[in-house]
Amino acid sequence: MHESVKIGPEQSMITALGIASFALLAAAPSDGVLVMAHGGDKEWNRLVTEAVEPVGRRWPVEIAFGMADSATLAPAVARLESKGARRIAVVRLFVSGASFLERTEYILGLRKTLSHAEMHMGHGDGHAMETKPLQSQAAFLLSKQGLLDYAGVGPILRDRVAALSKSPAAETVLILGHGPGSDEENALWLAAMEKQAKSVLGLGKFRGVFCRTLREDWPDKREAAEADIRGIVAKANENGGRCLVVPYRLAGFGPYAEVLEGLTYVSDGKGFLPHAAITAWIEEQASRLLSAAPSVTR
Repeated sequence: MHESVKIGPEQSMITALGIASFALLAAAPSDGVLVMAHGGDKEWNRLVTEAVEPVGRRWPVEIAFGMADSATLAPAVARLESKGARRIAVVRLFVSGASFLERTEYILGLRKTLSHAEMHMGHGDGHAMETKPLQSQAAFLLSKQGLLDYAGVGPILRDRVAALSKSPAAETVLILGHGPGSDEENALWLAAMEKQAKSVLGLGKFRGVFCRTLREDWPDKREAAEADIRGIVAKANENGGRCLVVPYRLAGFGPYAEVLEGLTYVSDGKGFLPHAAITAWIEEQASRLLSAAPSVTR
């Protein structure tokens, strides 16, 4: 029913964004926006592109798909520079603000060194990502926040649950996220998720609202997480109950269909996208960065 998000081949030109930004060329703007996103299949990338496209009405904008990879960042920066961008606000469209932060700073020339572990990080399929500083004359302004920090995720979760709910008194809400490997970081994830999930409570008195992380990239953590998650869904179905599953992901249902195989639950598979709040967050981040930085003399 649901497909896992996988890194896809679309990591270069974003035609729709180029069209949206074309009208800004004559003005030779000095500011531009670069949005970094993990990347996935065609549908995943389409959702991200559609969320980013309205930003092009204010600034030239490009997307670099990938996990902080010089090979995708360099051409995106070059396209912005060709449109006159001298200051580039870099908005990282990741759930956690810590995701690929050190690598990104290094690639953009905002830090001089990179740890050994970060230098040799790969995609998980044996393919090492390219990590070398960009050759650019632009001034980069980097956002360090993630969607975990964004209050606007709360209304998104509320909207997702509202679309699924029929009778809150008989329903359990389960919000599922990726999660980190560190127990300390995972606790921070859950605290942030639970804070945002409070917006769901206004829809009615549910049997329960649970936030969980699968910790899907760490087998030693994932096994226990899967057992816990499956237990919540199984219990939710007792006594005529329903379990509403909402993915805490930028887009798509991730691996959760496989994790929940054999269990009964309700989900439309929608992550944060599509939703206007994500476009608003990108614009807020870019505006904050550009307004706080000194202007560039052409």
